[in-house]
Amino acid sequence: MVTHSKFDNAMSSSLLDANMRLPSHRYKTFSSKLQYQMVQHAIRMLQESGFYWGSISGKEANHLLNSEPSGTFLVRDSSDNRHFFTLSVKTESGTKNLRVQCDNKSFFLQTDSKSMQSVPRFDCVLKLVHHYMPSSRSPLAIGNSRNAYYIYTGGEKIPLELLRPLPCTMSSLQHLCRKTVNGHIDVSSKREQLPQQLKDFLQEYDAPI
Repeated sequence: MVTHSKFDNAMSSSLLDANMRLPSHRYKTFSSKLQYQMVQHAIRMLQESGFYWGSISGKEANHLLNSEPSGTFLVRDSSDNRHFFTLSVKTESGTKNLRVQCDNKSFFLQTDSKSMQSVPRFDCVLKLVHHYMPSSRSPLAIGNSRNAYYIYTGGEKIPLELLRPLPCTMSSLQHLCRKTVNGHIDVSSKREQLPQQLKDFLQEYDAPI
């Protein structure tokens, strides 16, 4: 359950689908109605993604990723009640857990005092994840260390590499096709030529992952 502070009256429980509630052990107060709406949209998109593992713990995430190759990742609910989501990723140094920060307008990865990098911000968790995948960057950017994002942990500086999500559910053929279409940028300019029903279907989940 998430507490809604002064926004309780503005957003009745009927507006929040029971399947989209955050786990009952989580108590996070929304700072604004805008943040509330942004987080609920993020949950809906994550549930469609197939790699959102919900309220599993960091220990469970480590167990799931332990036998996977480096670059395998999943998104789960944060065990820290100050945050909503955590990105768990398998690296050469083991599984690392990165909190996904959230303000009134965007999601972004936790910052580190040792890092001088500016952290990109996104209105969707899936857009954030896709940004750190090689497929979202040009070949020049992939080979440029200045464009890499590093994890600073235990005195180590580890590059963040998101190569493939760890699925928790089997995606339908329709959803797999939708992700493929979304992954082709050139298709976006031709969407207006598509039937309205198909455009609506693509719009419901506009991420390529």
